[in-house]
Amino acid sequence: MITAKNFMKHHHDKEIAMTITYEDFTKVDIRSGTIIKAEEFPETRKPAYKIWVDFGAELGIKQTSAQVTVHYTPNTLIGLKVIGVVNFPIKKIAGFNSEFLLLGLSDEAGAIRLVTFDNQINNGQKLH
Repeated sequence: MITAKNFMKHHHDKEIAMTITYEDFTKVDIRSGTIIKAEEFPETRKPAYKIWVDFGAELGIKQTSAQVTVHYTPNTLIGLKVIGVVNFPIKKIAGFNSEFLLLGLSDEAGAIRLVTFDNQINNGQKLH
């Protein structure tokens, strides 16, 4: 059982996440998609955008909010191939329904750069 107490372990002065099983990993539904719309989201406490992603015929278009304003503008986001966790429950953010988690990595300053991929992968493909 995962608890707050055992979630993080110290190993050689670095914090590492606890080990999970492959079965745990398979519960996370990570899919490919294309950003089709993005707009400013001034109602949030921290700068963010509202983003809509096409996840293909099976899942359709889903919306989310993302704090990616340092490296992207709404216009530069359009057409990016991205990945997202699509099986989290809906989260209400400043009155907006966030339907998935857009995945990214922190740069050295802590700003998020989205995980992207080339155009040879169709929308809706599952990450293995």
